[in-house]
Amino acid sequence: MATKVTRTQALAYRMAAQGLHREQTLARELDVLSLGVQDSRGSARLALAARLPGPPELTEDLALLWSVRGAPHLHRRAELAALSAQLWPRDEKDAFARLAAERKPLREAGIPSLTAFGEASAALRAAVTGPMTKGEVSGAVTSLLPPAYSYDCRTCASRHIYGGLFQSIGLFAGVRHDLTSPTLVISPLEDRAPVPDTSAGATPLITAYLRLHGPAGKAEAAAYLGTSQAALTPVWPGGLAEVDLDGAPAWLPADALPLLRKPPQDTIVRLLPPLDPYLQSRDRERLVPEAAHRKEIWKMIGNPGAVLADGEITGIWRAKTTAKRLDLTITAFQPLTKSQRAAVDREAELMATIRDLPEVRVTHA
Repeated sequence: MATKVTRTQALAYRMAAQGLHREQTLARELDVLSLGVQDSRGSARLALAARLPGPPELTEDLALLWSVRGAPHLHRRAELAALSAQLWPRDEKDAFARLAAERKPLREAGIPSLTAFGEASAALRAAVTGPMTKGEVSGAVTSLLPPAYSYDCRTCASRHIYGGLFQSIGLFAGVRHDLTSPTLVISPLEDRAPVPDTSAGATPLITAYLRLHGPAGKAEAAAYLGTSQAALTPVWPGGLAEVDLDGAPAWLPADALPLLRKPPQDTIVRLLPPLDPYLQSRDRERLVPEAAHRKEIWKMIGNPGAVLADGEITGIWRAKTTAKRLDLTITAFQPLTKSQRAAVDREAELMATIRDLPEVRVTHA
């Protein structure tokens, strides 16, 4: 019989499962790293800080690289070989589902999608011989591949490999990003595994998604991994617990049921950065019921951060910096209490510390 839970209960579970109660002390111990923490302009470090008692240290056992959905993610280095095999397309249909604009020219050239992943991964690995800019890497990879892999770029009047495929193969090719550089610098990953030739199956990744973002279903897991539900059906985990989430069927690893049934009730306030793991759940309507508020949080470009207060996304934040000060503007969807505002101020001070700024000013719009 399915365990019945409410939206409030499910979100409380997710906050606990994702470490937002700050029970861990080291970044590498955070469970969210089992799927990786997406990064954009330093957002991964802010996401880690929302889960740790102080500023996180990005130690040598962590690496930043293109992985899930071709987006840059922070991962544990020790897990990269297994992750590469798990993310490798299972078959031709799975590979095709992950492509975008390059589908048509590859098909017209008679290049199967799975072949494209293999050839492009090998080319990217061969192209990156040392620290290089993204433009240098793109040019080198393009020169190593047949014309069907690239397009004429009007902006710079040159030819580039399709961006979606380019970034989708970063993990497989074994290239990483420099964590300390203010611009994108790509280097060979140390002790990298070979380019996969077969998939080990995405079962561990599906389980990790359900553990961190559950209770959830196949549609959400497929959307997160950037593939189709059909591709996940053969590798769907066994032994899951069925959950009745406000009348809808959903699933969770069976050993997570005790936490789901009785999640922590502590009130927390966090300033979540854009692309924070908590905001990566694919059931956005459950996270943020109001359509107008969802439009404010998830935009095509330029997402703001989100204010998480006592179990709900209660507003957004945007930041500007000068040489000495962080200016943070909070736009609340509903009035914050005095204690919530005080907590926001403390989180803003932590953010300023992470950005090496001695001053912070918080404005409530």
